[in-house]
Formats: sequence, structure tokens, C-alpha cells
Amino acid sequence: MEFPAPLIPATLLRRYKRFLADCRLEDGREVIAHCANPGSMIGLATPGARVWLEPNDNPKKKLDFGWRLVEHLDGHFTGVDTAVPNRMLKAALENREVPALADYTGVRAEVKYGEKSRIDFLLSAEGKPDAYVEVKSVTLCRRPGVAEFPDAKTERGARHMLELALMAKQGYRAAVFFLVQRTDASEVRLAEDIDPRYVSAFLTAYAAGVEVIAHSCNISPRGVTLGPQLPFNLPVV
Repeated sequence: MEFPAPLIPATLLRRYKRFLADCRLEDGREVIAHCANPGSMIGLATPGARVWLEPNDNPKKKLDFGWRLVEHLDGHFTGVDTAVPNRMLKAALENREVPALADYTGVRAEVKYGEKSRIDFLLSAEGKPDAYVEVKSVTLCRRPGVAEFPDAKTERGARHMLELALMAKQGYRAAVFFLVQRTDASEVRLAEDIDPRYVSAFLTAYAAGVEVIAHSCNISPRGVTLGPQLPFNLPVV
């Protein structure tokens, strides 16, 4: 998935009200960018960080820029827009580029299920049970190479895991897909200290047959594509 418009570099001044970020462009102008990430963004919103913004000329949008990437000092990138993973993954699923799900030919997004929820992707194929796939964007990294989810308490995320468990018990295929929006991660874990309730719901779902899939992303200012599968390390119970 290529970004619709070329990204431009900037310096982060501050992130505030969750969805806003003050940034300084290389020509010295200060602008407000939309931050499409409701999480805590631990380690990603440090003033002075080099960031990449997407300009837009859509008159329906209130802000002229969207914050898309953080560039780290070692040259690695982290994607901060939580909408990007689903757009990119939809194309990967349709092109059958996800090995664990390559047998499915039908891809539907945002399908209602459970109690007042929508599954990110409902996959179908002749002769196979439908597959319910919930996507989680992973950006937290507190130890070198280790990506963690979640970065904040998520009651919604815990509910989704329990609803996936119900689908698995009904004979459907159900999976949680951890999409790591970092180029410096080599494994994925749960952040047990941040949200024990989510971890409990995850373990309940896993015991019910919910599958776990984790992939990295290839990220640059040009765009984001699906990267290799990553190992997922289960919590020690």
C-alpha cells in the first residue's frame, strides 16, 4: 500500500488531546497534524522525534496533515496510523499473500457479529468454515526486538477476544492478527503489566481455539506492505 501523497519529514513538538500533534516542517513552519491513534503511544510521542506527515488538500478534512510515521535514530520506522494496517492487510488477503489464510478467496470487511461489534475481516471459501479475523495494530516496544500489545487498557479489545472465542466454539475459524507496525521487531508478546484483563480474555480465547497470527510490516515514507510472519510468545501461566 502506497501513501496517497508523498510524505514530508517534520519534527514533533507535542502530541495532545490524543488526536492532535504540533509539528515543525523543515522550512520552519509549525503545523497541526491529525494523529489517527487513540493509544498511549509509549515511546513514540517524544518531543523532538523525527516524524513523517502526509499532506492533503481535501476540503472536507479539518487539518492539512496526517501523522503517519516515526523515524527512529537507528533508521527504523514505526507506523502510528491505526487505520493503515487494515487497508494494507485487506489487499494482502485479497491477493492471498498471508500464508495462514491463503486458502480463502472471499474477503469482507467490517461485518457485524457478536454483541454490537464488527469483525475486521470475514473470510470465506468453498468447503471451509468462515474465518473471523480481528486485527490488532502493534506499536509498543520496551525491549529491543520485542513488540507488545496492548499499549493501554482496552476493554474493547478484551470483548473482541471473548467474542472470537464464541465463534470458535460454534465451529467457525477465528483468529487474532497482530500486525506489527515496526521495522525493528523480531517477536511479539502481550503486555501483561499494562492490561491483565486483556491477557485473561486472550488466554480464554486461545483455550477455545482462537488462532494467533503475527506479521511484521515493511515500512518506509513511500508506503507499507506486509512483512514476514513473526513468532508470538504466549504468556507464562
